[in-house]
Amino acid sequence: MSARSRLESKELVPALVESYRFDFGYHPTRSEVRSWQNSIPVLVNDLIDAGLSDAELLLEFKLPLTSKRADAIVCGTHPGTGAPSYVVVELKQWSQATLVDGTEDVVLDGFAERLHPIEQVQRYCQHLADFEASLGGSLDQLAGVAYLHNATDQGIATLWDYPESETGRLFSGQRRADLIAFLRSKLTPSSGAEAADELLSSAVLPSKQLMDLAAEEVQRREQFVLLDEQQVAYSMVMRAVEASRRSATKEVIVITGGPGSGKSVIALSLLGELSRQGRTALHATGSSAFTQTLRRIAGARAPRVKQMFTYYNQFIDAEPNGIDVLINDEAHRIKEVSTNRFTRAHLRTGRPQVEELIDAARVPVFLLDEHQVVRPSERGTIQDIEQAAAKLECKVKRVDLDGQFRCGGSRLYEQWVLRLLGLEPGGPMKWPGDDAFEVAIDESPSLVEQHLLERLEVGYSARIAAGYCWKWSDPVRGKDLADDVVIGSWQRPWNNKKPTSHNGAPGTPYWASDPAGFGQVGCVYTAQGFEYDYGAVIIGPDLVWREDRWVARPEFSQDNQVRRADFPSFDRAIRNTYKVLLTRGMRGMRLYSTDGETQELLQSLMS
Repeated sequence: MSARSRLESKELVPALVESYRFDFGYHPTRSEVRSWQNSIPVLVNDLIDAGLSDAELLLEFKLPLTSKRADAIVCGTHPGTGAPSYVVVELKQWSQATLVDGTEDVVLDGFAERLHPIEQVQRYCQHLADFEASLGGSLDQLAGVAYLHNATDQGIATLWDYPESETGRLFSGQRRADLIAFLRSKLTPSSGAEAADELLSSAVLPSKQLMDLAAEEVQRREQFVLLDEQQVAYSMVMRAVEASRRSATKEVIVITGGPGSGKSVIALSLLGELSRQGRTALHATGSSAFTQTLRRIAGARAPRVKQMFTYYNQFIDAEPNGIDVLINDEAHRIKEVSTNRFTRAHLRTGRPQVEELIDAARVPVFLLDEHQVVRPSERGTIQDIEQAAAKLECKVKRVDLDGQFRCGGSRLYEQWVLRLLGLEPGGPMKWPGDDAFEVAIDESPSLVEQHLLERLEVGYSARIAAGYCWKWSDPVRGKDLADDVVIGSWQRPWNNKKPTSHNGAPGTPYWASDPAGFGQVGCVYTAQGFEYDYGAVIIGPDLVWREDRWVARPEFSQDNQVRRADFPSFDRAIRNTYKVLLTRGMRGMRLYSTDGETQELLQSLMS
């Protein structure tokens, strides 16, 4: 049945709904269906009137290595070159939109602030060029359209001044004739099936242009100096990459080390050098905060480089050995499986996430600290990785990093924390003191904050973190964050839940790195992977000391994913949580417990 016939018989959108349900295993939301009902028929009619009824239309196209989806991609043949040609279309139902004062690329559509649609579709085109191997890193086969089909020119008057390009053109409903002319300039009336198949079957790889950019931004911008075992680990990976090229072998490299042992320095050094050599490499983590911060740092001058920093669950359908090296940083956060409610039905195989990550590259690299597993669903242990590698018949090589570059380089403090929490035998020990690192127990959270403020005033960075033992309110527009963490008369908010700033509080990924993060209390999910000069940890009622042992108490935890686990898993997770929080400081750490008996233990350990 033709597209026009399907429109006339009102079968088009029901067919889309059924296709979506088949692909994803669940029904689309009402708002998604309503959007299709209002927008897709408009686009199809425009294609028919342009004489492009044989063009292939890909709807809800998932951009590689992201959760983002382009509304539509029209596939066909270019009238000038005869090569495959693609028009990425973002469909907006807005009838009105205005540019937000003081910005160049943020618009208000009446409900929310959004990226300017021209900039949105330009970025989608650039991302496709960067990661779809069939496009070769070039924009030549791509065009981009933001189509506000319900809007008049006047209704979006402030949006027209934004610079346009071949990959970012803006059309209102009033300019439908111009849109049809633009589509005809990019596509011939012939079938677009072959072009669509080429795009759908394309390998997902970072382009040469993107790798050159990453080398420039990551490697040359940061002068990393690797020491001892760090250099050994780096060299081991580079040798494995060369061996995989010469003899098609596959090796799994596991790099272990405590907090501050330099795992992420190795990861970034590898990404920069491999990109410089033209090897296909990507960096992945399971932490939104960590990945977003790396994207901000590494992509500060070249936003395209941000896409080299990905997440573990983006390799669920990756081509086996499709890239040379996958650098899995913070690998202790690997989960049991990658699936979530957005995963297509045919991908819900129950396959372990670690197997997907090993499969994705010729040399999978895992950098981890087993004492940082803080959720029962996390499976990033050496044993898990080695078992998965054995199942996939891969050799494993391992390097243990002995250095300590956080906590003032104090091995003594790291040992003190491990014994304090029962993560190593011997029981809590007296803090003997170390000139390289300051440890103190305060009698109240207000004193904790006062001491850290003194450090801030002389130019150091400082943060307070706590166990997840208090409710966490959602931010309310126009109001300050709620003071959820209440200890006596001392009250402070948790860090901002939103990824963007709220009344001066930085977005979630930037609590640890943005100076405005002081004044909110962080948790393990915003602190893990980061460091600051001076830290403080409030030990909540979820872990208390009783007579001669620690007692984990799930009933006092507000972390639903952790407290619902079996008791041994909860106990391990909660101890690891405090271990992570207690090892974020570079120069010093202050402690306070809300439990009297636990506070007495801590004070008794001070010389």
